[in-house]
Amino acid sequence: MLKIQLTLSAVTPIVTPIITSLIATIATLLSTGLTAQAENPAHVKQLLETGQCPSCNLVNADLTGAHLIGADLRNANLMNANLTGANLEGADLTGATLVDANLQQAYFTHADLRWANLTRTNLQDSVAYRADTRWAVLRDNNILNAKLLESGISVGGPEGLPDEPER
Repeated sequence: MLKIQLTLSAVTPIVTPIITSLIATIATLLSTGLTAQAENPAHVKQLLETGQCPSCNLVNADLTGAHLIGADLRNANLMNANLTGANLEGADLTGATLVDANLQQAYFTHADLRWANLTRTNLQDSVAYRADTRWAVLRDNNILNAKLLESGISVGGPEGLPDEPER
Protein backbone atom coordinates (compact mmCIF):
# COMPACT_ATOMS: atom_id res chain seq x y z
CA MET A 1 0.00 0.00 0.00
CA LEU A 2 1.34 3.39 -0.95
CA LYS A 3 1.44 5.97 1.80
CA ILE A 4 1.29 9.66 0.86
CA GLN A 5 2.32 12.34 3.30
CA LEU A 6 1.61 16.00 2.70
CA THR A 7 3.20 18.65 4.78
CA LEU A 8 1.28 21.74 5.87
CA SER A 9 3.62 23.99 3.90
CA ALA A 10 2.84 22.07 0.71
CA VAL A 11 -0.94 22.27 1.19
CA THR A 12 -1.23 25.88 2.39
CA PRO A 13 -0.67 27.57 -1.04
CA ILE A 14 -3.41 25.41 -2.53
CA VAL A 15 -5.96 25.57 0.29
CA THR A 16 -5.62 29.23 1.36
CA PRO A 17 -7.16 30.76 -1.81
CA ILE A 18 -10.01 28.26 -1.67
CA ILE A 19 -10.77 29.07 1.96
CA THR A 20 -10.50 32.81 1.31
CA SER A 21 -12.93 32.55 -1.60
CA LEU A 22 -15.32 30.42 0.44
CA ILE A 23 -15.31 32.91 3.32
CA ALA A 24 -15.98 35.83 0.93
CA THR A 25 -18.88 33.94 -0.66
CA ILE A 26 -20.41 33.13 2.72
CA ALA A 27 -20.07 36.76 3.85
CA THR A 28 -21.78 37.97 0.67
CA LEU A 29 -24.64 35.52 1.09
CA LEU A 30 -25.12 36.49 4.73
CA SER A 31 -25.11 40.20 3.97
CA THR A 32 -27.77 39.79 1.27
CA GLY A 33 -30.05 37.56 3.29
CA LEU A 34 -29.06 34.40 1.37
CA THR A 35 -31.48 35.11 -1.44
CA ALA A 36 -31.35 37.50 -4.33
CA GLN A 37 -34.33 39.77 -4.04
CA ALA A 38 -35.74 42.32 -6.40
CA GLU A 39 -38.60 44.74 -6.18
CA ASN A 40 -42.07 43.61 -7.03
CA PRO A 41 -42.94 45.58 -10.22
CA ALA A 42 -46.62 45.64 -9.23
CA HIS A 43 -45.66 47.25 -5.91
CA VAL A 44 -43.55 49.91 -7.64
CA LYS A 45 -46.46 50.70 -9.98
CA GLN A 46 -48.90 50.80 -7.04
CA LEU A 47 -46.66 53.20 -5.12
CA LEU A 48 -46.13 55.56 -8.05
CA GLU A 49 -49.82 55.59 -9.02
CA THR A 50 -51.47 55.73 -5.58
CA GLY A 51 -48.82 56.72 -3.04
CA GLN A 52 -50.03 53.78 -0.94
CA CYS A 53 -47.69 50.82 -0.50
CA PRO A 54 -47.59 49.57 3.10
CA SER A 55 -45.50 46.38 3.56
CA CYS A 56 -44.47 46.45 -0.11
CA ASN A 57 -41.37 44.75 -1.50
CA LEU A 58 -39.33 47.59 -2.99
CA VAL A 59 -35.90 45.98 -2.59
CA ASN A 60 -33.49 47.43 -5.18
CA ALA A 61 -36.27 49.62 -6.63
CA ASP A 62 -35.21 52.61 -8.71
CA LEU A 63 -37.35 55.47 -7.41
CA THR A 64 -35.00 58.23 -8.53
CA GLY A 65 -36.76 61.60 -8.42
CA ALA A 66 -40.10 60.05 -7.44
CA HIS A 67 -42.77 62.35 -6.02
CA LEU A 68 -43.91 60.45 -2.92
CA ILE A 69 -45.33 63.29 -0.85
CA GLY A 70 -47.41 61.83 1.97
CA ALA A 71 -46.85 58.27 0.72
CA ASP A 72 -47.80 55.34 2.96
CA LEU A 73 -44.70 53.16 3.11
CA ARG A 74 -45.23 51.67 6.56
CA ASN A 75 -43.16 48.49 6.99
CA ALA A 76 -42.09 48.61 3.33
CA ASN A 77 -38.81 46.96 2.38
CA LEU A 78 -36.72 49.58 0.57
CA MET A 79 -33.40 47.82 1.12
CA ASN A 80 -30.84 49.05 -1.41
CA ALA A 81 -33.49 51.21 -3.13
CA ASN A 82 -32.41 54.26 -5.10
CA LEU A 83 -34.39 57.27 -3.87
CA THR A 84 -31.94 59.89 -5.13
CA GLY A 85 -33.75 63.21 -5.39
CA ALA A 86 -37.07 61.71 -4.27
CA ASN A 87 -39.61 63.88 -2.46
CA LEU A 88 -40.84 62.02 0.63
CA GLU A 89 -42.24 65.05 2.46
CA GLY A 90 -44.72 63.87 5.08
CA ALA A 91 -44.33 60.22 4.02
CA ASP A 92 -45.07 57.51 6.58
CA LEU A 93 -42.05 55.20 6.67
CA THR A 94 -42.79 53.80 10.13
CA GLY A 95 -40.99 50.46 10.48
CA ALA A 96 -39.62 50.61 6.93
CA THR A 97 -36.33 48.92 6.02
CA LEU A 98 -34.01 51.37 4.27
CA VAL A 99 -30.73 49.49 4.79
CA ASP A 100 -28.17 50.55 2.15
CA ALA A 101 -30.76 52.81 0.48
CA ASN A 102 -29.61 55.87 -1.43
CA LEU A 103 -31.48 58.98 -0.26
CA GLN A 104 -28.92 61.40 -1.66
CA GLN A 105 -30.55 64.78 -2.37
CA ALA A 106 -33.88 63.41 -1.13
CA TYR A 107 -36.36 65.62 0.64
CA PHE A 108 -38.14 64.06 3.62
CA THR A 109 -39.25 66.91 5.83
CA HIS A 110 -41.94 65.88 8.33
CA ALA A 111 -41.54 62.23 7.31
CA ASP A 112 -42.31 59.58 9.93
CA LEU A 113 -39.32 57.27 10.29
CA ARG A 114 -40.11 55.81 13.71
CA TRP A 115 -38.73 52.26 14.08
CA ALA A 116 -37.30 52.44 10.55
CA ASN A 117 -33.93 50.82 9.86
CA LEU A 118 -31.65 53.30 8.10
CA THR A 119 -28.38 51.38 8.52
CA ARG A 120 -25.74 52.49 5.98
CA THR A 121 -28.20 54.85 4.30
CA ASN A 122 -26.74 57.57 2.08
CA LEU A 123 -28.29 60.86 3.20
CA GLN A 124 -25.72 63.11 1.51
CA ASP A 125 -27.17 66.49 0.50
CA SER A 126 -30.64 65.44 1.70
CA VAL A 127 -33.11 67.68 3.55
CA ALA A 128 -34.92 66.32 6.61
CA TYR A 129 -36.48 69.06 8.72
CA ARG A 130 -38.51 67.74 11.65
CA ALA A 131 -38.46 64.12 10.42
CA ASP A 132 -39.52 61.84 13.28
CA THR A 133 -36.69 59.35 13.81
CA ARG A 134 -37.54 58.18 17.31
CA TRP A 135 -36.50 54.55 17.83
CA ALA A 136 -35.07 54.36 14.30
CA VAL A 137 -31.81 52.53 13.66
CA LEU A 138 -29.32 55.11 12.42
CA ARG A 139 -25.89 53.53 11.97
CA ASP A 140 -23.05 54.21 9.54
CA ASN A 141 -24.97 56.87 7.60
CA ASN A 142 -23.43 59.33 5.16
CA ILE A 143 -24.80 62.73 6.22
CA LEU A 144 -22.30 64.91 4.33
CA ASN A 145 -23.88 68.31 3.59
CA ALA A 146 -27.32 67.09 4.71
CA LYS A 147 -29.76 69.53 6.31
CA LEU A 148 -31.17 67.61 9.26
CA LEU A 149 -32.75 70.17 11.59
CA GLU A 150 -34.87 68.85 14.47
CA SER A 151 -34.82 65.35 13.00
CA GLY A 152 -32.80 63.38 15.56
CA ILE A 153 -30.20 62.55 12.92
CA SER A 154 -26.75 63.82 13.81
CA VAL A 155 -23.12 62.83 14.06
CA GLY A 156 -23.50 61.65 17.65
CA GLY A 157 -26.93 60.08 17.19
CA PRO A 158 -30.12 61.12 18.93
CA GLU A 159 -29.97 62.30 22.50
CA GLY A 160 -32.47 62.07 25.30
CA LEU A 161 -34.98 59.79 23.65
CA PRO A 162 -37.82 58.61 25.84
CA ASP A 163 -38.13 54.91 26.59
CA GLU A 164 -39.42 52.89 23.67
CA PRO A 165 -43.18 52.41 23.92
CA GLU A 166 -44.95 49.15 23.25
CA ARG A 167 -45.63 48.60 19.55
